[in-house]
Amino acid sequence: MTISFGTDGWRAVISDTFTFNNLRLVTQAIADAVVTESWMNGSSVGPGPDSRKMVVGFDTRFLSDRYANDVARVLAGNGYSVYLSQADAPTPAISYAVKHFNAIAGIMITASHNAPRYNGLKLKAAFGGSALPEQCRKVEVFLNDNEAQARGPNLMDYQQAKNLNLIQNFNPIPPYFEHLSNLIDFDIIADNPQRIVVDSMYGSGRGAIRSILQGSGTEVAEIRGEMNPGFGGVHPEPIAKNLGALAGAISTGLGCLGLATDGDADRIGAMDERGNFVDPHKIMALALKYLVEKKHLTGSVVRTVSTTRMIDRLAKKYGLTVHETPVGFNHIADFMLKEEVLIGGEESGGISFRGHIPEGDGIAMGLLLLEIVAESGTGLYELVENLLTEVGPAEYERKDLRLKLPVSKQKMVDRLTQDAPKSIGGETLTSTSALDGVKYLFADDSWLLIRPSGTEPVLRVYAEGRSKQMVKAMIAYGEQIAESVR
Repeated sequence: MTISFGTDGWRAVISDTFTFNNLRLVTQAIADAVVTESWMNGSSVGPGPDSRKMVVGFDTRFLSDRYANDVARVLAGNGYSVYLSQADAPTPAISYAVKHFNAIAGIMITASHNAPRYNGLKLKAAFGGSALPEQCRKVEVFLNDNEAQARGPNLMDYQQAKNLNLIQNFNPIPPYFEHLSNLIDFDIIADNPQRIVVDSMYGSGRGAIRSILQGSGTEVAEIRGEMNPGFGGVHPEPIAKNLGALAGAISTGLGCLGLATDGDADRIGAMDERGNFVDPHKIMALALKYLVEKKHLTGSVVRTVSTTRMIDRLAKKYGLTVHETPVGFNHIADFMLKEEVLIGGEESGGISFRGHIPEGDGIAMGLLLLEIVAESGTGLYELVENLLTEVGPAEYERKDLRLKLPVSKQKMVDRLTQDAPKSIGGETLTSTSALDGVKYLFADDSWLLIRPSGTEPVLRVYAEGRSKQMVKAMIAYGEQIAESVR
């Protein structure tokens, strides 16, 4: 089998590699791994979790509910008490349920923002965030060992497991909403009611924001909130090119603020009253500014290597420490577990903040953005303009460039480091980092990140500059690198 865990679990094409049989084998390996001492040590945050409790949830994808039932059957066959979501649910709600039930781990059946043909499994640790890399490696060890020994999964009949109370259906939403009520100031939202459009992109965040805002005075129009396992043929990723339906809803007057969540609602995107896409860079910067200036909170700030430097400029103003991490929210979670983090996030839209679980949460961030707009007494467009006046300008672009030939990731990193340009677009190179790929930082605070893929012949190029011209020059440099691979 070619099954391996990435930064947030395992994903594969449905009925190709992601099959019922393979999923059962992976679940058996998880069942074996979570009782080991190393897993328990990695999960210990506060009181020790119950090593016989597991939480299982699923999204709206094709077969997700049936996959989740099989996961529960394997866990029950291994003697675990399983809390199985009664319906599709957001990943952050399932992650919070792991912590709420004091379970040893959780499994979420989802391929997040990936194309409809994919499904996947996200593995959660007892602290309510993604399992640590060493925990995922432990699962892979058991997976390989079980295969070598021709050991199949323990599988209990679903109804038998229900009769023995080893599988219990539950609703993860009420405790999750109660937790969010301690993070979001709904009084501020109620004092200045807004008209918003929520685009759930047919994902498992459907109905969540609308439900929690009932009674707040907020008028919520939800689009793409019905069950559609094919996501209407659109990748359920809240980026500008996928949000035409949201732009159309705003242009026809359904609302003055757009909030979009991805396939499992752990990512956020937004749209202002003019139909302009507001990316996660700006959302995170606005949230940092609000948490410090309006809520008077403090703590460190964590961002991935591909996330805006506006965060750094704001943190410098407030006297806050900034940690830069490789791409992947699990790296942000590491800091959230060991110190007081005010906000942590990545360019893809996974963001969390102080008091919350160490997990990207599109619903929580959407509600916080609504609170920010309500408190301001103005619209999101003006908030973004004011932000860019203060710490911008910040133009951003990302391109994935396919290489003509496969190339070693390490060789490409070595080449990019050794052959670093002295300048691009008239700006002098001031530093080079190889934290995750190679990142060039320039004198005007512009930066270019080139990340070679470890699994396919692709260069991922990210650029943020003080002008469109600078971004264009940096992207062109990345294109030259891709073209030069022979």
